[in-house]
Amino acid sequence: MKIGVVGCAGRMGQMLVREIAATAGCTLAGGTERVGGPALGKDLGLLAGIEALGVTAIDDPAELFALSDAVIDFTSPDSTVRHAALAAQSETVLVVGTTGLNPSQQAAIEAAATHTPVIQSPNMSLGVNLLLALVEQVARTLGDDYDIDILEMHHNKKVDAPSGTALGLGRAAAAGRGVALEDVWQKVRDGHTGARPRGEIGFATLRGGDVVGDHVVMFAGDGERIELTHKASGRQIYAKGAVRAALWARDKTPGLYSMKDVLGM
Repeated sequence: MKIGVVGCAGRMGQMLVREIAATAGCTLAGGTERVGGPALGKDLGLLAGIEALGVTAIDDPAELFALSDAVIDFTSPDSTVRHAALAAQSETVLVVGTTGLNPSQQAAIEAAATHTPVIQSPNMSLGVNLLLALVEQVARTLGDDYDIDILEMHHNKKVDAPSGTALGLGRAAAAGRGVALEDVWQKVRDGHTGARPRGEIGFATLRGGDVVGDHVVMFAGDGERIELTHKASGRQIYAKGAVRAALWARDKTPGLYSMKDVLGM
């Protein structure tokens, strides 16, 4: 399977290049970078710190989609929307790890999925997707007798908050309770907030250093507290999951899929 990478010179892009090169059953179709970027024309293997692969960085996403069976996208919401349109036109599998999409941007992803398989997840790791399932189960079992707060920490260069994974965990908790997250979330607490409303799902965000990603879901009741935790020590887990998703989608019909589908959960 020929897999392309958009944003191939970034930290995640380089990790994806290394993972594709090391994975049986796939080959690197190419990679894109921004117009005028210093990586253009350079070998993607050398950019990623491995042997030369004979494929160089280009600045035309349309060309990349034409060359690829699947494209992996961990870029920005605006860029992902443009890539989704190209995926739909070329009927190329699209794997989306981009977070921070607004409702109209998400609608564009869903529209593309009517023409081609799209795998979208706020987090591609096996551990986080198991955590999502556990959070939903615990929330369903405990009900709103327990307060739920989600604490996340990432590196100081992350641009969206709360993280897409934290919001995904919130949605899992809300699903367990049979409510919409947007109806019960509290993203910021500041000043004289008063007593906590029953059923609220709260978020706390930390940014600093080079933290890859820590997430804790706390269920606090009278006399006890349950904490479910996932800590990522490297980005390779996301790259492995994304490549696995691309390979899984090869023969799938158009539709919007998640890592739950990929993992058979």
